[in-house]
Amino acid sequence: MTPTGSGAGASARGVPVATERSPEELLRATLAAVAPGTELRDGLERILRGRTGALIVLGFDKTVDSLSTGGFSLDVEFSATRLRELAKMDGAIVCDRECGRILRAAVQLVPDSSIETSESGTRHRTAERVAKQTGFPVISVSQSMRIVAVYLNSRRYVLEGSDAILGRANQALATLERYRARLDEVTGTLSALEIEDLVTVRDVSAVVQRIEMVRRIADEIAGYVVELGVDGRLLSLQLDELVGGVSPDRELVVRDYLESTRHEGPLEQVLADLADLGSTDLVDLTQVARVLGFSVGGDSLDSAVSPRGFRLLHRIPRLPGAIVERLVDQFGDLQKLLAAGIDDLMTVDGVGEQRARAVREGLSRLAESSILERYV
Repeated sequence: MTPTGSGAGASARGVPVATERSPEELLRATLAAVAPGTELRDGLERILRGRTGALIVLGFDKTVDSLSTGGFSLDVEFSATRLRELAKMDGAIVCDRECGRILRAAVQLVPDSSIETSESGTRHRTAERVAKQTGFPVISVSQSMRIVAVYLNSRRYVLEGSDAILGRANQALATLERYRARLDEVTGTLSALEIEDLVTVRDVSAVVQRIEMVRRIADEIAGYVVELGVDGRLLSLQLDELVGGVSPDRELVVRDYLESTRHEGPLEQVLADLADLGSTDLVDLTQVARVLGFSVGGDSLDSAVSPRGFRLLHRIPRLPGAIVERLVDQFGDLQKLLAAGIDDLMTVDGVGEQRARAVREGLSRLAESSILERYV
């Protein structure tokens, strides 16, 4: 993670460059660098066990150099034991941004005193100001409180033990399981309604709402996986199993109904607007419908709409995306696709008799299974 103007790149051991990354992505990348199983986290735990404090800057450039006085240059390979021994001395430790080498030790950092800080202790005040002034992550290890705080720009994050993080992660995982089960229900209902041509704005908004809820909980758990490092492998497997297929469905549902809303913005803008919805707005189907581009007010949620067919066509095995695009472009909506015979399908560029039969049979199977799931 570097200030603006540095070159692009990333390291498996260190913190990726900050260029064109959101604050959340930068924080997550930093937490990955200090997660359990990394050499840096091992060094921090050694410092805590040794009951000493530390101030560590993860990056070096002209700005950091200008803030540094005293100390001595090292430029040695990073190791947990070296970090622990150097922390016994007064002053800060400066590493390169990949945390592969220790560049300086026993350095006194003198940041701009006019930079606002909410901290009271000298070490923490310095850490926060240096992080804001340089753009590099700064780690402060408190000797008295025995905590490790990471400062990144204007953010402060206290590292926790794996047990505490796993407790919150398991709660989130249980919530995700319930939300995913409900998502499967409303998605199955939408499929059946699409086959019968009975879809309303309410049905579409409900599915998009549930997809967004699942996505947000999954994103929260993904953050826990990053923080847990090697301790989060099982959690990562559980997360992958629960959210499989959600991301493609999110885009496909929006694409299915975007044209009927006459939305002027591109698909990416609609997805971004959904992600920006506040928690209160997300539980309101009217707000979700408005983001999707539907006209809202009165009984508009019960207005009939028709899908173009992207989502159901993508559920047909071994059907290339390019063919799906051509089918939708030629037939326009799902009902016309369902009514199309093999000869009609063969008029689409790239669709021969074998593929036309596969599409015809695939749509028929989807129609039968969707209706059965709804009424049986």
